[in-house]
Order: sequence, then C-alpha cells, then structure tokens
Amino acid sequence: MYRQTNKASKIIVDHMLIKNNVRSQQPENYVETQVIPNFRRMIEFTDYDNGQPITHKLELYKTDRSDSYKVFVDGKPNKERIEWINILAGIRKVLPRLVRA
Repeated sequence: MYRQTNKASKIIVDHMLIKNNVRSQQPENYVETQVIPNFRRMIEFTDYDNGQPITHKLELYKTDRSDSYKVFVDGKPNKERIEWINILAGIRKVLPRLVRA
C-alpha cells in the first residue's frame, strides 16, 4: 500500500463527515440499497415414482463468482462451487424419465 499524505488523510476524513451528514439529512421515506443475503435459492422437489414420496432440498449459497453457488443437499454440503446451468443439468440427470410404452 502506498504511503498516505496528511492532505489525503484530511480529504478522506472530510468526505466521511460529509457522507454522514448527508445520511442524517435524508427524508424518512428514503430506502437504502438492498443487502443481498448469502442464502440465495432453495430448490425442493418431491419424487412420487417409488410409491412413497421422497422429498429432496437443495440450498444454494453465494460464492465469490457470479452465477455460481455453494450447494447443500438435504442439509449436507455437496459442492463448494457449481454453476447454475450444471445444477439444473444434474437435477435433470438424477431424476429418472418415464418411458412410454
């Protein structure tokens, strides 16, 4: 990190003070930007093919890359990072397809 001069430090402090004053002067109906939680999506599906319904739950959490998720299957960690398209492809491959006779 580069050395910070006294002038630069003063400017940063002044900007922080101005920013805090602006926040305190905002109207009551002001809405701040949304903070997105780490828990992003939950996919729950029930399989009725075996006679008894079996329910599975996929919980998708935020990772450092966009469109990638940390996946928990039925509460147990499965993958550290997997893309959305691969999640959908995996669901399609795991669920059996019925063959018409």
